[in-house]
Amino acid sequence: MSDRNIGKVISVDSFRVFIRLDDDLKSLYKSGYEDIYEVARINSYVIIPIGADRIVAMVTSVRAIDETELGKNKEAIFLTKSSRFLIATMIGTIENDGRYIQGVYNYPILDNPVWYVVREDLDAIFDQQPKDNIDFSEDYYLPIGTSPSFTDYKIKINPDKFFGKHSAILGNTGSGKSCTFASIIQSLFSFKYNGQLLQSAHFVVFDTNGEYKQAFMGTKEVPYAKLKEVNPFHIDKDGLKVPFWFMNFSDFDYLFTPTAGTQTPIFKRALSLSKNQSVAVIKRNIPQTYLSKLEIIRNECLTNNFVIKNTIYSELEDFINEFSSLETDFDKNNIISSLQRLLEEKSKLSKNGNYLNGCVSSQVLSEFSENIEKELSTYNQTIRSQETAEERNIDLPIYFNFEELINRYFEEAIIEQENSGNKLREFVSTLRLRLQSYLGDERLCQPLMMDQTAEIENSLAKFIAFVLGDFCKVYSQEDDDFFTLFYKDKTKADDTKKANQITIIDMSLLPFDVLETITGLVGRLILEFVSRFPEEERGKMPIVIALEEAQNYIPERNRGDKESISKKVFERIAREGRKYGVSLLISSQRPSELSKTVLSQCNSFVVHRLQNPDDQTYVRQLVSAANNDILQQLPILPQQHAIIMGDAVRTPVQVRMNTANPRPNSNNPKFIENWIQNPSDDFPAYKDIAKAWEKGEKNKH
Repeated sequence: MSDRNIGKVISVDSFRVFIRLDDDLKSLYKSGYEDIYEVARINSYVIIPIGADRIVAMVTSVRAIDETELGKNKEAIFLTKSSRFLIATMIGTIENDGRYIQGVYNYPILDNPVWYVVREDLDAIFDQQPKDNIDFSEDYYLPIGTSPSFTDYKIKINPDKFFGKHSAILGNTGSGKSCTFASIIQSLFSFKYNGQLLQSAHFVVFDTNGEYKQAFMGTKEVPYAKLKEVNPFHIDKDGLKVPFWFMNFSDFDYLFTPTAGTQTPIFKRALSLSKNQSVAVIKRNIPQTYLSKLEIIRNECLTNNFVIKNTIYSELEDFINEFSSLETDFDKNNIISSLQRLLEEKSKLSKNGNYLNGCVSSQVLSEFSENIEKELSTYNQTIRSQETAEERNIDLPIYFNFEELINRYFEEAIIEQENSGNKLREFVSTLRLRLQSYLGDERLCQPLMMDQTAEIENSLAKFIAFVLGDFCKVYSQEDDDFFTLFYKDKTKADDTKKANQITIIDMSLLPFDVLETITGLVGRLILEFVSRFPEEERGKMPIVIALEEAQNYIPERNRGDKESISKKVFERIAREGRKYGVSLLISSQRPSELSKTVLSQCNSFVVHRLQNPDDQTYVRQLVSAANNDILQQLPILPQQHAIIMGDAVRTPVQVRMNTANPRPNSNNPKFIENWIQNPSDDFPAYKDIAKAWEKGEKNKH
């Protein structure tokens, strides 16, 4: 029998063993050749030898059971005898070659001996041996904390597995989630990867509470040691502008909620006209709005009633002037000649109050109708046939004027619908008012740049680079668009050619009305950008999107009748993002309120203290049953401690996370320390804060 024996297995199930400790083991320690070893402490390990392999089991329960001994004659009762038992969860196997793997493939039998754990075992479990050359895909090498049970040992993760397969950081407020996120990223940038530091990482952090600027940009009192290397880019309220013309119809539909029956078709057509107007100008085609007007006039000529007379008398001359000024590749002369011939009929008409007197030539109307039909047919067979279908352009990120959408293209979309008239205009009026209210509300208008009256050159490329920290690759000193000016203002002259490895998007002052739309829009643009890489370049630009207070963006339950637009986007990223190199890092204090689809795609979990029973149950459902015993500790975990499990870590384990330096701006308020101070006359600055508040800003003094 080995001197390491401490007991034997008395029961085995699929992942748990019940161990009876030897009767001669009088304490919870046993002396060995080199040291005194702990035998039965929660979160410590025991070894179960099976042939050349050794199963590693984590102790999750310790108990003593009193047994009464009866004499042979069953009449005399002797003193009770106390037996001690361990319950341990099998978590991994140390193979014959000393390599530790997560999981168990060879189970112990009844009466299988159980050993205490020695340093050699711990070295294998925690992989403490230094490596000359790290295998980034397989090794667990990035230290993020220490083991509370074995303080000499660091807990390490594999960053490729942590970020590559989506991860979640969960826990009650004040349990240390923000510091955990900051410390993991800080550790990532401090570590040397076979002698090299990170140079082109891409982290996009949606900072709900404005916490992370301090963690990655530091303060005067606590500077960030890797500031120059990381070169973080902070986008505050003034810089958070997402052009509305990048929105697809789903975004417009979610934001403005048109009714399905009448408003949605008109809205869709108005958007199509707006975007095709811009496409036509670029391609030197006849914009759709003019083609529609020609078709309308032709139909009026065929009807030959008072409508065509009113058009000839009041509108035709202005339309001819506008149409003639168009620069197109199509020969417009025949169309203009037909229009001018029709305009000559105006001389036969006179106005008497609200009525038009006179008649127009039926022959002229007929000839105009035939000529226009012929010219439009020719146009469609030449230039028009080369264009993409109109309705496809509605989702393309093409600039258009938002005010013209409301005042001009809605009207044209309504006019296109024959025999609709005032009734349809009345049905659409509430939607137009809603759009107008957004345009007139500065706090909603400015984040989406709805008041932008001129196109920004290369706006899509600039915005994507702006968000991903690569603006240096599109930056031009001569440009004067919004993104260039903001970047120039926030960046030192010598840093304009250096990439930003972390982009912090401060969402703290963003109106709730547009929060989900903007978040979802940024996420979708990032995913669609990388999905358009050539096949051979797919995955060569890994991007991590971190969602702080993720329940705001990916709720399980919809807040209204429509499904959250940001939820749809991030569920798509959770399902498809990995193959393009886009991963999610979710942080939340209410996991039970998060999308099941997103969390089910997470392969690694860092779980801090959770006291709500619903949240505890929800987390247990997400992870394997083998980890349930370990998760029983969730309600009592101290601050900065967490349970980490999943693909990113060698084995499920409790960890004391490294201290973030600098820390995020999420410290608990010091009530007594502040309350005992002599009150100051100029703090808080009520007037300054109120003035900034009235402008939708934070007081910076």
